[in-house]
Amino acid sequence: MFPLQGAQMLQMLERYLRKSLPASLKVYGTVFHMNQGNPFKLKALVDKWPDFNTVVIRPQEQEMIDDFDHYTNTYQIYSRDLENCHDFLGSPEIINWKQHLQIQSSQSSLNEVIQNLAATKSFSVKQTQCFLYMTPETVKKLVPSLLDVKNLPPSSGKPKAINEEVFKLSSLDVTHAALVNKFWHFGGNEKSQRFIERCIRTFPTFCLLGPEGIPVSWGLMDQTGEMRMAGTLPEYRDQNLITYLISKQAQALKKLGFPTYCHIDKNNKIMQKMGYNLHYLPMPCDWNQWHCVPL
Repeated sequence: MFPLQGAQMLQMLERYLRKSLPASLKVYGTVFHMNQGNPFKLKALVDKWPDFNTVVIRPQEQEMIDDFDHYTNTYQIYSRDLENCHDFLGSPEIINWKQHLQIQSSQSSLNEVIQNLAATKSFSVKQTQCFLYMTPETVKKLVPSLLDVKNLPPSSGKPKAINEEVFKLSSLDVTHAALVNKFWHFGGNEKSQRFIERCIRTFPTFCLLGPEGIPVSWGLMDQTGEMRMAGTLPEYRDQNLITYLISKQAQALKKLGFPTYCHIDKNNKIMQKMGYNLHYLPMPCDWNQWHCVPL
């Protein structure tokens, strides 16, 4: 195990991961924000340096005090060698398999590694796999080889206008975390609300305030730099609000120089259509998350 310490090493890691996009996207996005002040206080571990095979991003041990909080106990992984990855992840210094935890990666091939570890380390595992998208601006900047202008839809890529007299673009504060938590597919509990509160305090957030002055549509960002936890109140759906909001969110993050990407559930045809209309590019790899629970 080799912990990467200091700005120079982390900047080198970011450059190395950029060469492996999009397969390294989930880890690349995390390291990018570690190099922007590391607001989630994460650390990067590699099997060796600089010719690493496997990189694991994880919280500091002192952050992982709740064995049942898989929102905090989250690891991002990228590997060039699955056999090496299996050995590396098997070390208790890398992952505490006695905790409830999550693993996130843009590499579906890690599933075999994690399933094998589940048998030897005695934990249950549930994999969630979604479509992974990047905004065309991010693709153009980071992986221009994926940008095929011929395959872009004929629309402009701009959302339809909304009534800006009724709906005001704003940001969230921590008092809105319960609302986000209520509608988040992976949330709905006390631990997820604490995670949402931390994301609201730490990263840019975006919302549309309705006539009553409360958020009716919203979008957040997590520690990997991914646009996440978007939602709209049921009574305000089918009004183009989420498309408008996410377009504004992506524009603002682009101005900050952030890589912008997201995932969409494979069954969520409405959000897939939104991504298509905004010219978001589907990646050749998937968004993967493994929820692991010790037996």
